Amino acid sequence: MSFLFGNRSSKTFKPKKNIPEGSHQYELLKHAEATLGSGNLRMAVMLPDGEDLNEWVAVNTVDFFNQINMLYGTITDFCTEEKCPIMSAGPKYEYHWADGTNIKKPIKCSAPKYIDYLMTWVQDQLDDETLFPSKIGVPFKKNFLNVAKTILKRLFRVYAHIYHQHFDSVMQLQEEAHLNTSFKHFIFFVQEFNLIDRKELVPLQELIEKLTTKDR
Repeated sequence: MSFLFGNRSSKTFKPKKNIPEGSHQYELLKHAEATLGSGNLRMAVMLPDGEDLNEWVAVNTVDFFNQINMLYGTITDFCTEEKCPIMSAGPKYEYHWADGTNIKKPIKCSAPKYIDYLMTWVQDQLDDETLFPSKIGVPFKKNFLNVAKTILKRLFRVYAHIYHQHFDSVMQLQEEAHLNTSFKHFIFFVQEFNLIDRKELVPLQELIEKLTTKDR
């Protein structure tokens, strides 16, 4: 959760998405933070007893957006049009952007442009009260989990780009422990609820195996 990052630099790529204090989702977030504090990530991602799966996925999706937002915000000086002319995750994987609304046909663009499109798109989904209702009693749409899956699949690509193209910069900034903890939490969460197709995770498969094997 974003609380892992303490009072470090508050530079983010996009404005942080806040969950309203006093709401049930805020209570869920606090529960997740407390469980995470125990250090057991496998347990921390499990659906709390009696809670709604959609709401749990919603709260965690907002938090992963905030974490990635913060992590990418620390390396924007290194991820430039010149250094990253394509959005890639190593030599084998290249991502083209389309959101199905404003850009229907996938376009090839630089990594900073792609991530800007991606994070803006995610922000728009999170701000949509019909998709991510913050008020008690407002139901989630039937297709909510599919929307969340698309968001998480795309957020994974930012982790993949950071690991493949900018890990040296992350180490230089001494952010690798934060990046690894955040990514491990993300992977345990999507594995727990089968939220990302395995083929989408291939660019970081070796790392995923390394991070998760010891916790089986």
